[in-house]
Amino acid sequence: MAKQPERPQKIVAENRRARHNYFIEDDLEAGIMLEGSEVKSLRTGKANIGESYATVEGGEL
Repeated sequence: MAKQPERPQKIVAENRRARHNYFIEDDLEAGIMLEGSEVKSLRTGKANIGESYATVEGGEL
Protein backbone atom coordinates (compact mmCIF):
# COMPACT_ATOMS: atom_id res chain seq x y z
CA MET A 1 0.00 0.00 0.00
CA ALA A 2 1.42 3.38 -0.99
CA LYS A 3 2.11 6.00 1.65
CA GLN A 4 -0.23 8.97 1.71
CA PRO A 5 1.54 12.32 1.28
CA GLU A 6 1.70 14.24 4.56
CA ARG A 7 -0.66 17.17 4.83
CA PRO A 8 0.95 20.41 5.94
CA GLN A 9 0.02 21.33 9.51
CA LYS A 10 -1.96 24.50 9.98
CA ILE A 11 -3.28 26.46 12.93
CA VAL A 12 -7.03 25.87 13.22
CA ALA A 13 -7.71 28.08 16.25
CA GLU A 14 -5.89 30.80 18.13
CA ASN A 15 -6.85 32.91 21.15
CA ARG A 16 -5.99 36.39 19.87
CA ARG A 17 -7.61 38.12 22.83
CA ALA A 18 -5.27 36.35 25.25
CA ARG A 19 -2.26 37.39 23.16
CA HIS A 20 -3.50 40.98 23.24
CA ASN A 21 -4.39 41.12 26.96
CA TYR A 22 -1.45 39.15 28.37
CA PHE A 23 2.30 38.81 27.87
CA ILE A 24 2.84 35.27 26.60
CA GLU A 25 6.29 33.98 27.63
CA ASP A 26 6.16 30.58 25.96
CA ASP A 27 3.91 28.63 23.61
CA LEU A 28 2.77 25.08 24.33
CA GLU A 29 1.38 22.91 21.57
CA ALA A 30 -1.08 20.27 22.77
CA GLY A 31 -3.55 17.84 21.29
CA ILE A 32 -7.18 17.64 22.34
CA MET A 33 -9.87 14.97 22.06
CA LEU A 34 -12.79 16.14 19.95
CA GLU A 35 -16.29 14.80 19.32
CA GLY A 36 -18.24 14.84 16.04
CA SER A 37 -19.66 18.38 15.97
CA GLU A 38 -16.38 19.83 17.24
CA VAL A 39 -14.43 18.21 14.41
CA LYS A 40 -16.93 19.57 11.90
CA SER A 41 -16.57 23.12 13.29
CA LEU A 42 -12.78 22.95 13.00
CA ARG A 43 -12.91 21.68 9.44
CA THR A 44 -15.23 24.52 8.38
CA GLY A 45 -13.02 27.11 10.10
CA LYS A 46 -15.58 28.08 12.74
CA ALA A 47 -13.58 27.18 15.85
CA ASN A 48 -13.96 29.33 18.97
CA ILE A 49 -11.56 28.87 21.89
CA GLY A 50 -12.17 32.21 23.59
CA GLU A 51 -13.73 30.56 26.66
CA SER A 52 -11.36 27.58 26.81
CA TYR A 53 -8.96 26.70 29.62
CA ALA A 54 -6.56 23.96 30.70
CA THR A 55 -5.66 22.56 34.12
CA VAL A 56 -2.74 20.49 35.41
CA GLU A 57 -3.80 17.21 37.04
CA GLY A 58 -1.27 14.64 38.22
CA GLY A 59 1.55 16.39 36.40
CA GLU A 60 -0.33 16.33 33.08
CA LEU A 61 -1.90 19.25 31.26
